[in-house]
Amino acid sequence: MRKIHLIGLLAASLLSACGGGNDVAVGAAPPPNTPTVPADPVVVKPTFGAQIAFGDSLSDVGTYAVGTVKALGGGLFTINGDYTALYPSLTGLNWTAVLAARLKLPAPCAAQTGLDGDATKGFAVPVENHAGCFGYAQGGARVTNPVGPSNKLTGSPLGALTVPVATQIANHLAVSGGKFKADDMVLVMAGGNDVLFQLGALTEAANSAGETAAGTAYFTSLVAQLASGSSNPAAAAPAIQAAIALAQDNPGSTVESMTQAAIGAAVQAGYSAGGAPSVVAQAQADALAAGNAAGLDYARAQAPTLVAAMSTAGAELATLVKGQILANGAQYVAVNNLPDVAGTPDGRANSAEIQGLITTMVQAFNTELTNALSGDARVLLVDAYALSQATAANPISYGLTNVTDTACDLSPEKNPLESSLACNASNLKPGDVSHYAYADGVHPTPYYYALLAQHVAEKMTQRGWL
Repeated sequence: MRKIHLIGLLAASLLSACGGGNDVAVGAAPPPNTPTVPADPVVVKPTFGAQIAFGDSLSDVGTYAVGTVKALGGGLFTINGDYTALYPSLTGLNWTAVLAARLKLPAPCAAQTGLDGDATKGFAVPVENHAGCFGYAQGGARVTNPVGPSNKLTGSPLGALTVPVATQIANHLAVSGGKFKADDMVLVMAGGNDVLFQLGALTEAANSAGETAAGTAYFTSLVAQLASGSSNPAAAAPAIQAAIALAQDNPGSTVESMTQAAIGAAVQAGYSAGGAPSVVAQAQADALAAGNAAGLDYARAQAPTLVAAMSTAGAELATLVKGQILANGAQYVAVNNLPDVAGTPDGRANSAEIQGLITTMVQAFNTELTNALSGDARVLLVDAYALSQATAANPISYGLTNVTDTACDLSPEKNPLESSLACNASNLKPGDVSHYAYADGVHPTPYYYALLAQHVAEKMTQRGWL
């Protein structure tokens, strides 16, 4: 085996470095036509002075940790509380807090706290602004619309503030001299509540259309069946309809009372009352089918409007980033797009067609962000959508044990808010849920938040920001 003489190699290396082995004297100019190799640029990683977060519940660090919410052991939209002594991943932190620690910055605090809800339930807590706190994200916040989920104007007793991202940014500029500092790390993640709010409105309207259609179908079927079993169907049908109308005019009338009136009129027309139960069952089945069809038809008709609205919301957020954040001095802005809302437990509860609509809405929003913000060195676009799909497709490789169910017991007996906002160790489902993806129907567990923070940090590292 050939031996490598290390001393000889070192000597040759030193001679070469000092000009040995050629006729060029040390310090002399290189021979003519010798190419000059430019030095690699020195990448200076920034040292961040502050982390500033704008967005919704996914980034909220305690806006509603007051009043009854606080008393219930809640305040963040995840599994609240530090239970790392039991399970290391149950930190009680969301992704912005995890990232702040990675950046060696203080733990983020909520820029504003309070509730504007039902005082009898402990949901009326004066709004306070906290100097030096830059966690502007609020649960329920939308991009520009001030009314989001759980806002008092929706009828919710919670009275969430839902200050929109547009106002969050304005609030920061108002206390920072109208500028961002060159060493601010700005985080933006919003749009989820624009999806959820519109879906909620669609569901309410579709249900209303379905109920109207179901009511009509029920009595149409009931009258036809009862009349057909009467001695004179042609004469029985108008009599049965008249009986239904008369019963409907009575104060406190119900479907049951109108049904009984119809059966009574049919019996008078020669119908055998013994067949009534099967007739009612068929009418109910016909009503259900008609209601479902009408609701779905309504949703289909409204789908383009919802998709267009999400495109608008995405464009609005991009405009805010460019016109209010970058234009006012920010040099480091990480913008997370929307994750796969259709793949959340709440999303999966919908029909395949509605899940498809949700996906189209999310993609419309994300496309606007990408098209408007790509190519700016000051903006880091983070694909949270791709991460959510990857974790759902291959959970084991990410250390996840469940990506379809909620870790929190959301029954009103265990969780009065039926939300991760009031979830903690006292109302978790039995067993080890620490590596579940979701705390409630849409909000992640601390473990998944840590995965998101790691994903953002990796992208920052690739950009040379970390």
